[in-house]
Amino acid sequence: MEKKNYSKIYRIMHWLMAISFTLLLFTIFLRLTWLNKYNVADIMKDFLVDTDQTLSQDQLIKLAKKIRQPMWDWHIYLGYFITGLFVMRFALPFFGKMKVQNPLKMELSWKDKLKKWTYLIFYVCVFISLVTGLIIEFGPREYKKPMESIHILSIYYLIPFILIHLSGVLRAEFTWDKGIISRIVSGNNKEEN
Repeated sequence: MEKKNYSKIYRIMHWLMAISFTLLLFTIFLRLTWLNKYNVADIMKDFLVDTDQTLSQDQLIKLAKKIRQPMWDWHIYLGYFITGLFVMRFALPFFGKMKVQNPLKMELSWKDKLKKWTYLIFYVCVFISLVTGLIIEFGPREYKKPMESIHILSIYYLIPFILIHLSGVLRAEFTWDKGIISRIVSGNNKEEN
């Protein structure tokens, strides 16, 4: 089996996307756990009780949102960055760089078709997440709530994709495609698109 070589542009795009999505997931994780507005409000409430001060629950929630806002700003900045990467990813084929996955090619093995369909579904889900995120930020206020509902579903495709991707890469590394990890990290002397 011929081993695929990854061009420098492919490797840069891959790792920028991987790091950006990891950081994006980290902001989601923080928002759902330690920096959850209710957890932060409870910590402040406990502190205020010890100092004989009080704030209403509504005031505590508003203050908690202000405390975690800088972290959430990073989520938005990463969304903008990923949007730029996504546009670049699909613009590069027009310049002869990075091919677009085509799962409909008849000569592909079932394994290659499955892999290409997985990436295609991932890209569609990313597109939906990016569009809904941009509508939340820049769209009409009446669309914010419905778009947030769709946007929140992002975590439900991203984590399984990451797990499928990593398990597939590890399986390939230890079976039929030894060296795939080193090739995506450092490339090869012979660069291809």
